[in-house]
Amino acid sequence: MPELELVGRLRAANTRLRELLAVKESELAAVLAAKDRETGELREALRELTLRVAELERQRGSGSDDSGTPTSKESITAKGRRKAERKARDTETSSRERSADRSRGGQPGHPGKGLVRDPAPQYCEHVDPPTDCRGCGADLAGADDAGTAWSQCWDVRVVRWRTEYLLPRRRCACTVVTTARPPSGGPVNGIGFGPVLNTAAVALTAFGNVPTERAAQLVGMLTGQEVSAGFVDRAGARLAEQLTAAGFDDALLAALLTEPVLTADESPVEVLTPTRDPGTGQPVGAPHVLVLRTPDERLVRLTASDSRRHADVVASLRTFTGSLIVDGFTGYQKLLPAAGDPGACPDYADTARDPAGQDGPVGAVTGRLAGIQQCCQHVTRRCRQVVKLGPGGLQSWASKIITVLGEAHTMVQAAEADGRTSLDPRVLAGLRARYDAAVTVGLTHNRHRDWPNGNHPGHTLASWLAKHADQVWLFTTNFAVDWTSNAAERGLKPAKRHQAVSGYWQTPQTLARWCLINSYLTSARNHGLTALDAITHALTGNPWLPTHALA
Repeated sequence: MPELELVGRLRAANTRLRELLAVKESELAAVLAAKDRETGELREALRELTLRVAELERQRGSGSDDSGTPTSKESITAKGRRKAERKARDTETSSRERSADRSRGGQPGHPGKGLVRDPAPQYCEHVDPPTDCRGCGADLAGADDAGTAWSQCWDVRVVRWRTEYLLPRRRCACTVVTTARPPSGGPVNGIGFGPVLNTAAVALTAFGNVPTERAAQLVGMLTGQEVSAGFVDRAGARLAEQLTAAGFDDALLAALLTEPVLTADESPVEVLTPTRDPGTGQPVGAPHVLVLRTPDERLVRLTASDSRRHADVVASLRTFTGSLIVDGFTGYQKLLPAAGDPGACPDYADTARDPAGQDGPVGAVTGRLAGIQQCCQHVTRRCRQVVKLGPGGLQSWASKIITVLGEAHTMVQAAEADGRTSLDPRVLAGLRARYDAAVTVGLTHNRHRDWPNGNHPGHTLASWLAKHADQVWLFTTNFAVDWTSNAAERGLKPAKRHQAVSGYWQTPQTLARWCLINSYLTSARNHGLTALDAITHALTGNPWLPTHALA
């Protein structure tokens, strides 16, 4: 009996031990499962952080050569990288190295901008002969006459004067007295400044980007006539009023719309008190400066916009029937007519993020564009960004895009120099085949590649290049179209310089005034007028107006 009882107890203990082990195994399995989940989460977090670091490093290293970042806002890292890359290129290729027999300055054939001797100067003065030899220092009092050299000094003489106009008055039979207006446009029974001082005030503020008070000080320093900051501000306002009254902006837009090719671009600007929604009190958008320009930079139109909404950007181009050179902004696609209907426009509702980061469907805009040329410089910058992502040359397809577009541009230039109007179809087909093959590689290699915020940049770029291939290559079939929108980018530089100097504009109205005056002065200067002539004509009610290309 004791043995049986002992066996029973042992069996009961064994059963309890098995039950305890089963519980412990279950708990251990739960712990291991939790550890596996935690390990998976940590791996996923590590993957996301790795991708995020890669993106941040890409952004940190981006400069003006591979993104839209202006050189003034480049990081120290990006500037150092560009300098090192430029030095490496110069070492590998001797094209930028000065040869032993190459003189400094402009080379033969360069047009130059040097002064030319005036054969009939206003004044001629005789200078005393030299007294000491420049070689040995001997006295030249009794030396032989060796002829005469010449030297001209060109300068501007500031002459200050005060003219008083006697203004006749006439009393009408209705008893109303009418006073003649002064030729200068100044006030009656008051004192005003003439065209030279008005030109100085406008040129310094609207064209030289000098703050108002500083401009008043500079006018006084240069001319000897003290003026107030209020006068400087009113000078710009008066000029803008005269330009508006004469319909300059309408005439400029009408002239631009008759051009066969235009370039367009846009840039954000800072406005201290932007336009606000009456209901919410919030800004209606991010203020922008928009530019339309001829590729030869003959005409330029700057306009102020409360936002970068698609309809606002393309509003002035709804009736344009030529070709447009742009930087990838999706809103311009709305200006293309529907297939088979030159007077209609497709219901373009591309909600994908455009290269500048703008989301949202494109509004209903009627367009009649003959075609769009995507700026190949912007394409090159985006390709350079992708090339840096690697690893190990995996994104070399983007370098091939840069190469083939560069070769195409060189061939177009050579064809134009030879007087040809098109490329050899077989040569062009070969270039396009290389482009298409590189794009296919970009799509294939990056279709399933991870990225922290959506598709991999390589896949995004390759998809865009495939979708807009005909727009990237338009310059090879239409030689009138330039392959870059550099003219429009240069048209935006005044706004960027003004913002860099002054920081902002006070209101949308002052921004619009600045744009109007810059459009007038730049376009008039490109047609041979000085700022003094252009402003004087405008202040007397007869501003320069552009003519239509078809006139």
